[in-house]
Amino acid sequence: MKQLFFIAMLLFTANTFAAEEKNEWQNTTLSDGLIKKIQEAQYQYRKCVAEEMQKPEYQTLESRDSTGKIIKHCEPSLAKMREIYIAEKVPAEIADRHLKKMRLQTVRSTLQEMMYAEAARKSGQQK
Repeated sequence: MKQLFFIAMLLFTANTFAAEEKNEWQNTTLSDGLIKKIQEAQYQYRKCVAEEMQKPEYQTLESRDSTGKIIKHCEPSLAKMREIYIAEKVPAEIADRHLKKMRLQTVRSTLQEMMYAEAARKSGQQK
């Protein structure tokens, strides 16, 4: 009985390794032009967020609310970046993963900055 189980497990693992080989990473290259376009779009997105953070209407809101509104306001910049990726035939899954990562990093840093500003206002250091 143990021998039969052992043989079955060996066949199963051999099949599993064969399936994993199909999912290997296939290296892709991005042209210098595409990289430059993406970097420009990233700059525009970060610039939009930085400019929105400076507006006085966000200074009166709670930090999470203001962060959400700032990110939502600058969302069209990310949509433009996605269009650039899709136009260059980058798979949508990869483009979306990069945009999600970038959005998350921006939300975290924006929230942190807004929390610092809110704490400074509440402590009386800033008007």
